[in-house]
Amino acid sequence: MPRVSVEELKAIRERFRGFRRLREGKARARVVVHMGACGLKAGGRNILSRLLAAREQERAGEEVLVTVSGCAGQCDQEPMITVEVEGEDPVRYGRLNEETAVRILEEHAIGGRVVSEFVCVPSRTSGGVP
Repeated sequence: MPRVSVEELKAIRERFRGFRRLREGKARARVVVHMGACGLKAGGRNILSRLLAAREQERAGEEVLVTVSGCAGQCDQEPMITVEVEGEDPVRYGRLNEETAVRILEEHAIGGRVVSEFVCVPSRTSGGVP
């Protein structure tokens, strides 16, 4: 079994602290990156990395969590994120790139303003709810 460095253990601890805060409801907002097969193919992994970096740069780590989920059932809208703000209905955004995802993080998850131009509308075939 390979040895784990102290730095790797610290990174693991921080990642699980975020999951614990989410379960305990201590964060004010959560950004979910949909990373099913379609989401990954459309660039979901790059969006996730960029959102995590932007969240730290904005120093929003305690108030905004960035997490992942699987398929959201709207392949034609990928890559997608959902923003959940405490006390409000979730908003799903689609057809994003890294810059628009960061804009949504800053304006909606941190600033509290929905970015209407990227809000998903359910497709006829998906049956999904935005």
